[in-house]
Amino acid sequence: MTDKISIKEKIGYALGDGAANIAWRGVSTFLFIFYTDVFGIDPVSVGLLMLVARSSDGISDVIMGVIGDRSNSKYGKFRPWILWTAVPLALILSLLFTAPEIGEQSKIVYAYITYILFTLIYTANNIPYGALMAVMTGDDKERTSLGSYRMVGAFTGGMLVQGALLYLVVYFGNVNPEITVNNIPNSSNYEVVVSAPLDVQSARIKLDKGIGKFAWADSAVLDEPTASKSFQMEANKTYRFIVSDINNLKPERITIINQKEGYSKSMYLLSVFLAIFMILTFLTTKERVKPPNDQESDIKKDLKQLFNNKPWAVLLIIGLLFNIYTSIKQGIVVIYFAHYLHQELLAASFMIALTLASIGGAMLVAPLGKLYGKKKLFIYALIFSAAVNCLFVFCGPQDTTAIFIIGIISEAASAMFPTLLFVMLGDAADFSEWKNGRRATGLIYSAGSLATKFGGGIAGAIIGFVLSYFHYNGQNAAAIEGAIPGMIMLMSWVPAIIAISAAVVMMLYPLDKKKMDIMISDLNARREAQLTEQI
Repeated sequence: MTDKISIKEKIGYALGDGAANIAWRGVSTFLFIFYTDVFGIDPVSVGLLMLVARSSDGISDVIMGVIGDRSNSKYGKFRPWILWTAVPLALILSLLFTAPEIGEQSKIVYAYITYILFTLIYTANNIPYGALMAVMTGDDKERTSLGSYRMVGAFTGGMLVQGALLYLVVYFGNVNPEITVNNIPNSSNYEVVVSAPLDVQSARIKLDKGIGKFAWADSAVLDEPTASKSFQMEANKTYRFIVSDINNLKPERITIINQKEGYSKSMYLLSVFLAIFMILTFLTTKERVKPPNDQESDIKKDLKQLFNNKPWAVLLIIGLLFNIYTSIKQGIVVIYFAHYLHQELLAASFMIALTLASIGGAMLVAPLGKLYGKKKLFIYALIFSAAVNCLFVFCGPQDTTAIFIIGIISEAASAMFPTLLFVMLGDAADFSEWKNGRRATGLIYSAGSLATKFGGGIAGAIIGFVLSYFHYNGQNAAAIEGAIPGMIMLMSWVPAIIAISAAVVMMLYPLDKKKMDIMISDLNARREAQLTEQI
């Protein structure tokens, strides 16, 4: 029995991961810098928050898998959850990027509450969404094609948030400042005087393309010049800077952004698209694969068979490791571009380039999977991506072309990881049905969400601890400069070590290409027999 899926349905399904990645990539890429540079939480507290919140969410993943398997409605088991959680997920994402003016301890409490709620609602949305792929078709090759569409949708959603957000921050965060530029006599430096009509809690002043360096003019001792300054502005109060390393400075080359307003309003807008995409996924998809007719509800048996499912256990560890790898890279990229290259907006172009490479990598999974098998392809992609990623360590701030090339090549390979993982989780569900005569699709797909969130939490903790070791403070220019070695480590060989470890674990995965062909043939014969009995 085979279930062919139309292009329209594949695109509709892909929109769901586009929506999920507006949330997930928005959080994994921008929340750390939002918490440290805008909300004013120290990096160790942010790292602990991400580790604790995501680690504690593992139980809810399993619970949601059980609930999904036992949900029954005229729309199916999993589709209704996508509809029910669309608006709540958009709302909690908006609250996550809202920075109320409260005390230091209250900020941490607010961050914990909103972050934990985000992970719970994301679980209620994403586990049913992932499980839906396994019940849309019983054909593992058609499922691989669907997985490629899904990842194209995921990367497109990621490109939307990663490519547009920084520009939206500039647009929504514009404070309409008054800027005066005066050339200092007998000097190549300039005095810049700025003021704004409103209070700005988290302003950042910089020049276009990161050229030129700012130092406070009003300081008793001239501070270290840096490519940008973060500070609080009072309405109609003047602030003076000495700007060096620049020729023919004009006021229009200077930008002052209210980061708090910029980030919040930008994420509010993107959250609207998230909700719309999720609703479209619900409307355009269909569930076709049903559990065996004689399968009875038995949570204890499902859990026992889950932990005896070797393919699932291996994929759980693999998912954890590759999510640490990708989450470290995503979590450090804006900080790396803002504070090492001093070209924060260039990070948007970098992430768009990586997303386009990701789409290409995801579309290669289906043909390469047929050629090598999913297991071998996963191992090759892990090793290749890690080796290329190590080359970042040799790049200086001026090597932007090399940074783009390295990032694009590494990302094209790493884009295969999530595509293969979620396809192979469907294979693990088939394995359980083939071996035990029972199918707990939602429970098995809980591994994907658990690995994503727990891996992201560990990655956040690693970023926080490494930056804290180098005394990073996102609101202190001197501390930022001192933490540059840590940024380079996190961009290069630290994630690469994680990817190599994942390649070693993947060698234990038992479902090779030959085994899958035998298993799917047997399952199709059983399903045909079930249909005959019903007739």
